[in-house]
Amino acid sequence: MQDAVSRLWPELQWISNPDLRGMVTQTWARAFELSPLSPEDLEQIPFTLLVPNCPTTFMEHKRCVVHIARKAAESMKEFMGNALPIDVDTVIAGAILADVGKLLEYERVEGGKTRQSRRGELLRHPFTGVALAMECGVPDVVCHIIAAHAGEGDLVKRSTEALIVHHADFMAYLPFKNLEKK
Repeated sequence: MQDAVSRLWPELQWISNPDLRGMVTQTWARAFELSPLSPEDLEQIPFTLLVPNCPTTFMEHKRCVVHIARKAAESMKEFMGNALPIDVDTVIAGAILADVGKLLEYERVEGGKTRQSRRGELLRHPFTGVALAMECGVPDVVCHIIAAHAGEGDLVKRSTEALIVHHADFMAYLPFKNLEKK
């Protein structure tokens, strides 16, 4: 499964710390072990169930978020790094893992439709994502990003890295909410 995760996520190579890269890979592999979804499904299912007929797949959204977050972190570090320390590895790992819990929140049903699973009704993906990551030894600073990337994070003080991933995620989500208003 780790080979499938590496194929799905070439961005793992951006994480310079090999231990962190391994933990992120292991978290995705563990998620697939517990999920009804396959790596191939992620190339087909919508990234959100909150936008009817969402035209973007899970992996298109996820990879976009990771790219936005990395570029934002690097730009912020370049221009404001003396005043604002930013760990780019933490940003990348957090962005890659932010929606890993959706592998437990979503399921496919007959006809190829995607729906929220029973577990997903009880535990949204930030919660299951943190559980998966902690099981795989992911550091708390990265688990914080998973926990705080979505609306649940509005109740905590987000780290700088978590703010970057949160805004990258919403940059790649909110425009789709506008589509349904047209």
